[in-house]
Amino acid sequence: MRRVSSTVVLLGLVSLLTDVSSEMVASILPLYLTAVVGLSPVAYGFLDGLYQGVSAFVRIAGGYAADRGGQPKWVAVLGYGASALSRIAMLPAAGFAAITAVVTADRLGKGLRTAPRDALIAESSDPKMLGRAFGVHRALDTVGAALGPLVAFALLASVPGSYDSIFVVSFAFALAGLAVLVLFVPNLRTTAGAARVGLRRAMRDVAGRDLRRPLIAAAVLGLLTVGDGFLYLSLQERDDFAAGYFPLLYVGTNVAYLALAVPLGRLSDRVGRARVLVAGHGALFACYLLAALPAGGIGLTLAVLTLLGVFYAATDGVLPALISRLVPAETRGSGIAAAQTVVALTRFASSVLFGLLWSLQGPSRSLILFAVLLAAAVPAAGWLLRGIDRAETPA
Repeated sequence: MRRVSSTVVLLGLVSLLTDVSSEMVASILPLYLTAVVGLSPVAYGFLDGLYQGVSAFVRIAGGYAADRGGQPKWVAVLGYGASALSRIAMLPAAGFAAITAVVTADRLGKGLRTAPRDALIAESSDPKMLGRAFGVHRALDTVGAALGPLVAFALLASVPGSYDSIFVVSFAFALAGLAVLVLFVPNLRTTAGAARVGLRRAMRDVAGRDLRRPLIAAAVLGLLTVGDGFLYLSLQERDDFAAGYFPLLYVGTNVAYLALAVPLGRLSDRVGRARVLVAGHGALFACYLLAALPAGGIGLTLAVLTLLGVFYAATDGVLPALISRLVPAETRGSGIAAAQTVVALTRFASSVLFGLLWSLQGPSRSLILFAVLLAAAVPAAGWLLRGIDRAETPA
């Protein structure tokens, strides 16, 4: 069996360390903001939407910069560096405005780095193995995402309320990830660099007919994707287990993601990436229904976390793998960034809308409404993506 490239593995290690850092903070953020800072569901919905969507403002810029210079590594370094600095900036942050500024800086860094990193993965991989390559990367990424909440839980268990220690340790992991990227990931010059892609060419490829249908499908599905924090808070309201072990809810999702990222990536290479992408949103539909039930228990909680992990394994790496083959190599970073921008913006809108609905009618009714809308959106997305895997642009 052919293996993925060493560049993919190294980038996976960078993401592993970075995700230990980011998920340490993310796993305590909903509880910290609502119970300690005292944000209302509407305010939390805005901040969660910001966490999901503010990166959209620089994703295309990051992708285009990678295409233009042909050296996406250094664009990624800027993004990882900005996110690392935001971790330590959480220490003096107090109040809604300061925390919003820090979260914004972190997400801008994520937006800047994601498309260049994914372009490096695509450039260094066999086109027939893109699903597997992205699956391996996302699996390593998810190891970090699973470890982060465990570290946060251990710190809080040792010293209750020690949120400052979480921010400091998180910063140390982020610096380690940045060091691996700078020192060990090769400065791979991509195909795009030789062409010196102009802005007009990049925008033409991104707005072209090959990407139109998948971008519309991504927008429709993204608008109906509830943020993880809201799902976990809804579980906490009904379930003593979820309330007592809140940071570990992230671990449950990430373990399922880790177990399935590579198998579903390989499956997408065989049966079609669009099919796996759409099927993943079917798992999200089931997740909403179970999370909306009035009674909980450890079994139902684990089922929700598992279904959420299935959703991410079937979509997070599969979407860039699909998009990367629909645009010419010279504008691959811009194409991936366009899809990620659409997802980020629609998930921002989704979080704000869900926060408002939560305030008006509570979590269960809001989840049922989103489930009904998603049930209609999934076949519509399947129709939009029909035959899309056969429309790939040769490398």
